[in-house]
Amino acid sequence: MNVKRNVGIARHVGSYSDAVEIIDAKRILYVSGTPGIDSDSGELPETFSEQADLAWKNVIKILGEADMGVEDIVKLTQHLVRREDLQSYREIRSRYLGECAPASMLTILPGLVWPNMLIELEVVAAK
Repeated sequence: MNVKRNVGIARHVGSYSDAVEIIDAKRILYVSGTPGIDSDSGELPETFSEQADLAWKNVIKILGEADMGVEDIVKLTQHLVRREDLQSYREIRSRYLGECAPASMLTILPGLVWPNMLIELEVVAAK
């Protein structure tokens, strides 16, 4: 896929692109808010790190089912409920995204659908 990534302000804030222009994608995948729930058991782990890890594994599984990978993510929206999890999340995100730098938005919210849910990821991918 041919994309144009614009990095200006973003380089001062984090590992993401200010904008991503999709030049010639044939398919676009919209992934709903994806929490860190075990896809087999439906269990929600207690710790933030376990939830964040599972959320990324769930997103990657969904991408794989569409014959896509993290390199095809053009927009990433991340919702956390605790500011103190931000540094841990950055490390987990880097582990999964590597050098990929999609357009990105991260918010700290007072809560998600389930009271124990600590993270949710939403993705747009194109290939």
